[in-house]
Amino acid sequence: MTAHWRLQSERRNMRFGTGTTASTMLTGNAQAAALAAGEDNGRGWRRWPRLVVAGVSIIAIALLCLLLSFTVVVDGLGLAFVGILGTLGGLGLLGMAWWQSGPRAEMAMLAQLVRQSPDGRLITDDKGNVLYANDVCRSLFALYDGMQVSLPQLFYGNGDGQAAVQRLLGSALAGAERRAEIEFTGDDGLRRWLDIRSHPVGPSTGRAGWYIADVTPQHELREVVREEQARLADFLNNAPVGFFSVDEAGRFILTNDTLAGWLGYRPEELAAGFCLDDVVQGGADALLPPAQAENGDQQISVDVDLRTRDGGEFAAEVTQSLVRDVTGDSWRTRSVVRNLSQERQWATALQLAEHWFRSFFDQAPVAVLLVDREGVISEANAAFRTMCVGGDIVGRPLTEFLAQEEHKEVLRRLGETWSGAPRQDALEVRMTGAAQERMVELYASRLTDADGAVSGLLLHLIDTTTQRSLEMQFAQSQKMQAVGQLAGGVAHDFNNLLTAMIGHCDLLLLKARPGDESFPDIMQVKQNANRAANLVRQLLAFSRQQTLHPKVLSLTDVLAELTHLVRRLIGENIELRIEHGRDLGLVKVDHGQFEQVIINLAVNARDAMIDGGVLQIRTANVSFDESKRLRHDLMQAGEYVLVEVRDTGKGISKADLGRIFEPFFTTKTPGTNTGSGTGLGLSTVFGIIKQTGGYIFPESELGSGTVFSIYLPRHQAESGETETSAQEPERPKDLTGKGRILLVEDEDAVRMFAARALRNKGYTVLEANCGEAAMKVFEGSEEAIDLMISDVVMPNMDGPTLIREVRKQQPDLKVIFISGYAEDAFRKNLDPGSEFELLPKPFSLKQLAGKVKDVIGA
Repeated sequence: MTAHWRLQSERRNMRFGTGTTASTMLTGNAQAAALAAGEDNGRGWRRWPRLVVAGVSIIAIALLCLLLSFTVVVDGLGLAFVGILGTLGGLGLLGMAWWQSGPRAEMAMLAQLVRQSPDGRLITDDKGNVLYANDVCRSLFALYDGMQVSLPQLFYGNGDGQAAVQRLLGSALAGAERRAEIEFTGDDGLRRWLDIRSHPVGPSTGRAGWYIADVTPQHELREVVREEQARLADFLNNAPVGFFSVDEAGRFILTNDTLAGWLGYRPEELAAGFCLDDVVQGGADALLPPAQAENGDQQISVDVDLRTRDGGEFAAEVTQSLVRDVTGDSWRTRSVVRNLSQERQWATALQLAEHWFRSFFDQAPVAVLLVDREGVISEANAAFRTMCVGGDIVGRPLTEFLAQEEHKEVLRRLGETWSGAPRQDALEVRMTGAAQERMVELYASRLTDADGAVSGLLLHLIDTTTQRSLEMQFAQSQKMQAVGQLAGGVAHDFNNLLTAMIGHCDLLLLKARPGDESFPDIMQVKQNANRAANLVRQLLAFSRQQTLHPKVLSLTDVLAELTHLVRRLIGENIELRIEHGRDLGLVKVDHGQFEQVIINLAVNARDAMIDGGVLQIRTANVSFDESKRLRHDLMQAGEYVLVEVRDTGKGISKADLGRIFEPFFTTKTPGTNTGSGTGLGLSTVFGIIKQTGGYIFPESELGSGTVFSIYLPRHQAESGETETSAQEPERPKDLTGKGRILLVEDEDAVRMFAARALRNKGYTVLEANCGEAAMKVFEGSEEAIDLMISDVVMPNMDGPTLIREVRKQQPDLKVIFISGYAEDAFRKNLDPGSEFELLPKPFSLKQLAGKVKDVIGA
């Protein structure tokens, strides 16, 4: 026996058991006919013929028996009765045969009909034991002849099916008809749904009839419909939009969960008596069906504010149409609600993002452009617009703003970027279509849309003009600093030589007379020495190592005094125009050095106007706000006094304009009437202005002349400080005197000249060629030293160190430093507050004697 049949046998044993008894056994077709006949006994349509036939037959048989008993008594009479009774008996037997033949055929057809019914038919007793089953039930429940089975047991193991069948049996025995749909799994393992109906069989027969139909397809179809309805209900209830319907009075008929959740209610709460007016801010007149509506095609869309349970609000769009109810007498709405809160938040966020992007785009410190493949500008930020001069920028090619020689390289870079080339280093280009020529670094990157297609190019242009200028100026500064250090060192040695030359010439002139033969030669030597001294002063001015004596001056007075000198310098073919600014501020400058600046600029202007022209010198005040608007990156904002020197000469090329302040650089052509030039004129001007704390900026174009703009810090006079006269008169005085002087100088020629000159004026002079020797002389002197004259730069012990040591012994010792360097170069080596006088080299005998006289006399 296979495992399948073993399993089916076990299930049958569990259902039926082995000791089941029944009052009747299932016996096939004969019993089916009997059951069918028994079932028909309850019907009255054939009851009376059968009683007549039965009665006649019984009477005939009884009379026959009675005649037989009388035959022995009366033969003749008995035979007559026997004949009558025999006739009646025969008629009864014929009647019974006729009665048996008609109903039996009908019952056979009825049994055939029940057995072959497409639905199951069962008859059970009061215990549920199966008395009859048609072919459908036999196949469904796997029944066979002779099986003793109970219908409830057939549903054993099918959930609550057994209990349901038991309830149907009880209802049938009680005389009621009931039905139920019960799940059943047969021996074939198939899961079915059965529609079972029970009813009583005759009055008080103790039997139940069963109609069983397989409704599995209908049940599955209903389940599919039920699931679809459930999904539809879930979709409607949880849709991202709200649904509701109200009647003509505005009362809620239904709402979905989404809308109810937005409002803070449950759907059944809204349907229990809430109206639209309860949830629509400002009333629901716009949403209620109009009284004059005549059809259901009207549809409206209204933006409203809906009020939530907790008193909050949210914006919504309601789209609704009107429909009639089933009676056609009233209206209701079909309304769809779209919550606009999120959309408005998104719209606000989008507007804010666009605002931020526009702000980032426009306020970026670098120029940002959107261009196509050919470089045509579609968008530009404010930084780029400030670089350009007038007109619309959008729609113009980028190359219009670049130098001609940059076009090819820029277009090549744009094409490579559009084609997806890896990002490259910045491309340096020159902008000529801007307010002023600029150097920029160009970065290009691709812009792609959502599909990855290239939609444009994003360009960043970083202005490096200032950076380049600073780099050039830094390099120039380093170069000039190196040259300045060299010039300062050379000037120091030159000053020692020139001091000795000028000094000894003065000593010779003390003995010579103007009529002597040697007098012109001595004067020639002295004049050339003075010219050399001027050249050295220019070197020191360039290297900013000269000693300045700044005074508070009015430039109006200085220029007024210089007018005659400048006119003689520039010649008669050049017109001089001087424009004095009103209420011109004061400046603190070295008078002589500033005059040197004006003279040098005037001479350069004269040499640039060979055929004549106009030299204009203009002064003006520059306020703090005006200084901020100037396009000079290195100039700090502040109060300034402007001195502008303008000529109408041939101008300076852009290539030379960046080098004019370099030492020994000149644009003058050798062999012309202007001379070749030393190349120190403008470098001296630059050094003096810078050492004063001011700024000088040149502007020039070939054929249009040159402008030098000098900005000197405006001096704010302190209490007790007064303006100094531009020219102090020199008073003659007696240069002789008395006193002990310690002269310290490592240059023998300078020391020899100074010692002879001072002795000639009546002073006692002690000499030392270095700091150590001076200390010995100072300590060995029996008399006090009235004045010490010392060089600053000496081997081993320098001048400041020497003064610091001797003042430990004689704090009130008066000191005069003689040096070719500026005062600031060595003051840092002295004690704070240390007092001394400075006599710059080269100096003459008269200057030396005058300074000594002033110091000792004080």
